[in-house]
Amino acid sequence: MVERHETVGVRVGKVQVGGGAPVAVQSMCNTDTADVESTVGQCLDLARAGSELLRVTVNLPAAADAVPEIKRRLLDAGCEAPLIGDFHYNGHLLLTRHPACARALDKYRINPGNVGSGARRDEQFATICKVAAGEGKPVRIGVNGGSLNQELVVRRMQENTDRGLGLTSEQVVDECMVLSALESTGLALESGLREDQVVISCKTSRPASLIAVYRELAAKTRQPLHLGLTEAGMGMKGLVWSSAAMGVLLDEGIGDTIRVSLTPRPGGDRREEVYAARELLQALGLRAFAPSVTACPGCGRTTSTTFQELAERIQSHVRERMPDWRALHPGVERMTLAVMGCVVNGPGESKAASIGISLPGTGEAPNCPVYVDGKHFTTLKGTADEVADAFRRLVDDYVETKYPPR
Repeated sequence: MVERHETVGVRVGKVQVGGGAPVAVQSMCNTDTADVESTVGQCLDLARAGSELLRVTVNLPAAADAVPEIKRRLLDAGCEAPLIGDFHYNGHLLLTRHPACARALDKYRINPGNVGSGARRDEQFATICKVAAGEGKPVRIGVNGGSLNQELVVRRMQENTDRGLGLTSEQVVDECMVLSALESTGLALESGLREDQVVISCKTSRPASLIAVYRELAAKTRQPLHLGLTEAGMGMKGLVWSSAAMGVLLDEGIGDTIRVSLTPRPGGDRREEVYAARELLQALGLRAFAPSVTACPGCGRTTSTTFQELAERIQSHVRERMPDWRALHPGVERMTLAVMGCVVNGPGESKAASIGISLPGTGEAPNCPVYVDGKHFTTLKGTADEVADAFRRLVDDYVETKYPPR
């Protein structure tokens, strides 16, 4: 088991971040926060998908006014996932002028590069921290490579040149991110926040830099660390780059909350970032969220698409049923399933799963043996739809039998 980086525990609503708690999954809405109905709907979708921390943009007075109603509706719907407000530029004004918003939120996210410049920067940053201290709320000091304090960057760049340090511009930026996070943490504590009210993040869009920055942070602070590759991108690129960076850090015990910042397709499913974060944690053995579905990639033996379609159906079925299964069937998240496409590895992988099915490859007899807990249970035959329906029923029966209701 990976030894976690030792951090202070921070309470965010009913969720503990750091202090030995499991790595938590965070997501962020992309709705207009002033649109209460759509924001509540997406928050509920994200929470049902498994997000444990929900973040919304608070950028305008209308958004700040909407927050208390959003929180009320979430609680009325039985959703107790903490609600986090994301502030840039005018957070000091919104939190002081809209006290109901400040009270309703469970945590504030502050970007120290976007709270002002010069002396006003520290003053406005401190104002947010004082509101948080007064309301008993934690904050996340979220430094981003794309919105660093430029005065700090220019100063360090000049020092790099004058002293002949030989650092690349990327290395200077990485150094500035860590320095900004640590200096801002010091200011937050001076402004009245306790050590157990501060979470830190230093996000960049470059995997190698993210690894270097968080290793440095982990060596220099005991504050919980929120982990994420910012602006990861779309689809496969976003998944691979995020996993490449965060997988290394998580395997080293670094990171207390994570978000996979995927760019969705127009009209795409925002829940994909939640599914991705959960799969990453489960792949590393850090959490168990849902039954895993093993499926072969296909080859010349599997010219039919039947096994692919069945694997997709079973994966979707598991996701749809998990909210109910999780509530009613303790331990179901450790169940494993296998949907295999031919005789080469099909029986072996199916026997290794809790329940698995081996479909016939090209030229094989049209039989689909099903294995339960390592033993042949039955053989399914029929059309693709008939086999899919029968196997899905077997999965449901397995859950009911092996994981009795509470």
